[in-house]
Amino acid sequence: MAKHPTFVCQSCGAVYNRWRGKCEACGGWNTIVEEAGGGVLGGPAAARPTGKRGRVFALEALTGESADAPRTRTGNAEFDRVLGGGLVPGSVILIGGDPGIGKSTLLIQVAAALARGGHRVAYVSGEEAVAQVRLRAARLGLASAPVELAAETNVEDIAATLSQGATPRLAVIDSIQTMWTDTVESAPGTVGQVRGSAQALIRFAKTHGTAIVLVGHVTKDGQIAGPRVVEHMVDCVASFEGDPGHHFRILRAAKNRFGPTDEIGVFEMTDGGLAEVPNPSELFLAGRDLATPGTAVFAGMEGTRPLLVEVQALVAPSALGTPRRAVVGWDPARLSMVLAVLEAHGGVRLGGHDVYLNVAGGLRITEPAADLAAAAALVSSLTGAPLPAESVFFGEVGLSGAVRPVSQIPARLKEAAKLGFSTAYGPTAPGDGADRSIAASGLGHVADLVARIAGAAPRTGIGAQSPQEAAKRLAAPSRG
Repeated sequence: MAKHPTFVCQSCGAVYNRWRGKCEACGGWNTIVEEAGGGVLGGPAAARPTGKRGRVFALEALTGESADAPRTRTGNAEFDRVLGGGLVPGSVILIGGDPGIGKSTLLIQVAAALARGGHRVAYVSGEEAVAQVRLRAARLGLASAPVELAAETNVEDIAATLSQGATPRLAVIDSIQTMWTDTVESAPGTVGQVRGSAQALIRFAKTHGTAIVLVGHVTKDGQIAGPRVVEHMVDCVASFEGDPGHHFRILRAAKNRFGPTDEIGVFEMTDGGLAEVPNPSELFLAGRDLATPGTAVFAGMEGTRPLLVEVQALVAPSALGTPRRAVVGWDPARLSMVLAVLEAHGGVRLGGHDVYLNVAGGLRITEPAADLAAAAALVSSLTGAPLPAESVFFGEVGLSGAVRPVSQIPARLKEAAKLGFSTAYGPTAPGDGADRSIAASGLGHVADLVARIAGAAPRTGIGAQSPQEAAKRLAAPSRG
């Protein structure tokens, strides 16, 4: 039977039966390329004769004993935390990140630590020569680690080489976009080659019990390049992120079949490579200005780890018809919602002001509990009243202006007390088991927050003699 060619979008993997100038799935222009029909050849479906019935397998009940997946500690505590406790044999991990963020540095450190523990580890680079990898290892002081290096891009040759001798405990493939397989008739880097190469490597990992880490490039919008189906095929998808202007790097899991997806690993870029940060709260708060209006300390949670970070806000009168709204490290839509709630229920007029919000340290916050800290920083910047230096803020702000409860309040209070904070502003109920060494000041409504900050505003500027007069000044229409 003749095979008809198919046309595949190189950006999203959408398949068409004829060429088109624009992909209807992702909207990309001139991204559709003709590929041979049949896709990935030589797979399980191709090996089965036509007309043969499938084999019968046993079905099991939900009840029964199930052992936890065995894990191997890599020696890097932050990396193990994100994976859920270590490497699972036969698992495949996809790590993406911007160019130069430190993916190769992190993985060569993990590979060296695991190899020094007596395990066989292979590092296969499709982008750099062996000499370049050796130079990086020498700069990091890892030249003596027994890591096996190779510069190869053919997945069949890689699988045959790794099959020789003892089974590797870990194999790093840098990167999946440079790999190619004989079973796909297209150029390396195309959707078909990425999908076929990933499938071949996943089959090797499941067959031999080798944990494989695939390095993936990212597109301009931060998505891993190639077909989205690769993210569904692997067991864990992690992103290595960070601001190039800061020395902190965050490893965050977006998918994990063998562990949680809300844990993060914090690293610090140093001259000796990426150093683990066991207490990131202390470093994120280092060097903050205690007497500056517009700064609030947010007591957040990243998985099971409490994390304190500084939220900075700047509110300035705008001469433009449409004031600016800029945010770094937080959801811009969330900022718009908090501004609307402050306008409607807090009596704060921000329509004629430019608003800038920044999360210090290059961290990206996704937790709704940061609403109250952002609102406190905004009101503090507008009034010119510095927030108490020994206070932390957390709480979700609803559309009605109510401060809603958040999870794991005792862990937040314990972390704040450990770092020397004495007061926590949050939901009314602190929760059972909360640390009593820190005073929990409950806020039921965002108007209570505005009144407390306005009462501490200076007499000059927008400040007032009393909290009532300050709130009245805040509610006055602003002059752009």
